[in-house]
Amino acid sequence: MNRRNFIKSSAGVAALASIPSFLLACDQRPKYKLGYQLYSIRDEMEKDPVATLKALKKMGYEDFEHFGFDGDVQTYYGFKTKEFKSILDDLGLSISSGHYPFSNFLNSDDNTIKKYVDRCIEGALTMQSQYIVWPWLAPEFRNIDGFKRTAERLNVIGEQVTNAGLGFAYHNHGFDFANLSGTSGYDIVLKETDADLVKLQIDMYWVMHSASNTPAEMIAKHPGRYVMWHIKDMHKESRDYTELGNGSINYKEIMPDPEISGLEFYYIEQGGNYTLNSMESARYSANYFKRNLQRYL
Repeated sequence: MNRRNFIKSSAGVAALASIPSFLLACDQRPKYKLGYQLYSIRDEMEKDPVATLKALKKMGYEDFEHFGFDGDVQTYYGFKTKEFKSILDDLGLSISSGHYPFSNFLNSDDNTIKKYVDRCIEGALTMQSQYIVWPWLAPEFRNIDGFKRTAERLNVIGEQVTNAGLGFAYHNHGFDFANLSGTSGYDIVLKETDADLVKLQIDMYWVMHSASNTPAEMIAKHPGRYVMWHIKDMHKESRDYTELGNGSINYKEIMPDPEISGLEFYYIEQGGNYTLNSMESARYSANYFKRNLQRYL
């Protein structure tokens, strides 16, 4: 082997070494449904939910995580639960998980929270979803006391949801990793919640944006607990959201092993900063994912 070929060969080996081993061993047959977080396209869902779902189906999306439950009247995107489930069934689509605004009830009395969680459970069971997710924490609670209070509530809600036959999970944002006198809100949640009652939904954008560890490193510390993933990209200049493949996150390098993670569902997401509009961003991300990443999942 001459020097030029040796250098080329060595470069190839180095490139392969940077790729997670499970990506090299994949059989290229998707194991999971192509999922989308409907918050990404909330403007279109507000205008015409049925037409939007039909358009997403044509793009290849099969499964969704909702952000549209109204607990006061028990509706999803303006439809009663059973009616919305019938719409999904007619389209051959599913909603495996949902984000519910539990942060609004953090300081409510136990009975008020229990009643609200019961409504969430009833909705999720009717929708035949598998998970209920705590998605966000209001700014006034993003301190040590607030996160400790959140952890207490997570355990209580997790037990209630688990007893109903569903899964319960906590979703991270960037603020979860902020320094709080030598700890972080996420560390508090991890240490003070029961792993059997409170699973985790990792938002890989926010991990890459704000955490000191990679998604794979975080998952390695708590194998089997990260049952859901949010997959989205980061704009190369602004660090805001952007379409998959249009940003700085190389998922072929940072994607965790789904088996170590305990992965059950994943959802592509883009919370804003659309290049054109939310519908075109959904289409662009779906096309990129199907071409470049779906074979690994």
